[in-house]
Amino acid sequence: MIALIRSALYIAIFYTGSVFFVATAFFAQWFSIPLMQWAVRGWSRWQYACYRRILGITIKIEGHLPHKPVLYAIKHESMFETIDMPRMFNKPAVVTKKELFDIPFWGPAARAYGMIPVDRNGGASALRAMLVLAKKMIADGRPIVIFPEGTRVAPGSRPPLQSGFAGLYKLINLPVVPIAVNSGTLSPRKTGIWKSGTITYKVGEELPTGLPREEIEARVHAAINALN
Repeated sequence: MIALIRSALYIAIFYTGSVFFVATAFFAQWFSIPLMQWAVRGWSRWQYACYRRILGITIKIEGHLPHKPVLYAIKHESMFETIDMPRMFNKPAVVTKKELFDIPFWGPAARAYGMIPVDRNGGASALRAMLVLAKKMIADGRPIVIFPEGTRVAPGSRPPLQSGFAGLYKLINLPVVPIAVNSGTLSPRKTGIWKSGTITYKVGEELPTGLPREEIEARVHAAINALN
């Protein structure tokens, strides 16, 4: 019963507050990029505060996050880590599926912020377009974030990495920092009821550039599933 009440309060409070941050980011893109970036980071911090204070969920990071542009490869189990990225990193450029950019208000703001759309059916031309944006973000000193399994998966699931990850790794020439996360154990997929507890980010060993495709995929896959 307590979990149900917490979940209902979270939905009401988080989404009400989200209207302010999303609207601010949407309108600020035309006259103040710093304000737009502040709103995106503020939305991320708002989710973090709601998780801690309403749902009774704490967030723990095991390992070291480097303060330089790298390619972060992260497990994806819930909406939590999608929104949490601007809180964790300094203006991250998140590679995400193209369809999300069609969402009213959010989509245009996401493009202006520097998120990178990926068209899974676009072939080589889509990869080239993604590469152009990624290199622009790197030139600005921003880290790149990708969910290499391609979509949100259930806890314990270990699908193979999408082919686009290896292509991006090879072309942008950045070291990879894989990160496991166990958010799916607390975040609902069907019930709508969050559980209290701890979400852990487990930061893996930084992997150098230039590794063969089979090796980088195997090492990243193992590292992002370290909490499974």
